Amino acid sequence: MGQKQWFWQSKQTGDKTISEENVPVHIAIIMDGNGRWAKKRALPRIAGHNEGMKTVREITRCANRIGVKVLTLYAFSTENWKRPKLEVDFLMKLPEEFLSTFLPELIEENVRIEMIGDMEKLPAHTKRAVQNAIEKTAGNDGLILNFALNYGSRAEIANAVQAIMNDVQSGVLPNCGVSDETISRYLMTSHLPEPDLLIRTSGEHRLSNFMLWQLAYTEFFFTDVLWPDFSEEDLLEAVAAYQKRSRRFGGLS
Repeated sequence: MGQKQWFWQSKQTGDKTISEENVPVHIAIIMDGNGRWAKKRALPRIAGHNEGMKTVREITRCANRIGVKVLTLYAFSTENWKRPKLEVDFLMKLPEEFLSTFLPELIEENVRIEMIGDMEKLPAHTKRAVQNAIEKTAGNDGLILNFALNYGSRAEIANAVQAIMNDVQSGVLPNCGVSDETISRYLMTSHLPEPDLLIRTSGEHRLSNFMLWQLAYTEFFFTDVLWPDFSEEDLLEAVAAYQKRSRRFGGLS
């Protein structure tokens, strides 16, 4: 049997295809531009966040359909607490709203919910919603929808180093040096493959303290599209661009 292909009409380049042979196993997305989307329409910032939640559903469905195994979404950073309280309070309600609305669909689609970040500092209602979704989808073995929530990569790395030091001092780890593999085992993503493709929306070209260790050899795709406007076509465009690249991981061309 031949490999499966997906066809779509690109706004920029006409008919395009991607194949299932080289779909990224793990896609990470920095979902940026909700506030600017709302401002362009003279709406409050929270309207952009609400619209962005609908995009999460659409992109999750598309990623699952084309065979992506892990989709990590940067939902709320440790730095986002600095935003106005009204906006933060709304953002903390979004996981509950999203999961209560779409959890049955996610379960039906065999999606498993996971989270990286400091859950203990989340509001109780946010924590309950996330924990409930994690528990109810724990038996699913399809796409992993991994929310980076109250997440900061520097804190993750610092915590991993501290945990390694503690385990060396207690004798759990031998005191014979720390390798890349050791640090990777102590990160929140230790059970996941490193991202193959990072997408950032809204025209920004920075990592914003997101998965700094894990993205060492990841392919980057930046787009000017604001997150609420990011469509299935835009995801397929990113995957098509990824499939044209040659990944050498530091080796010769």
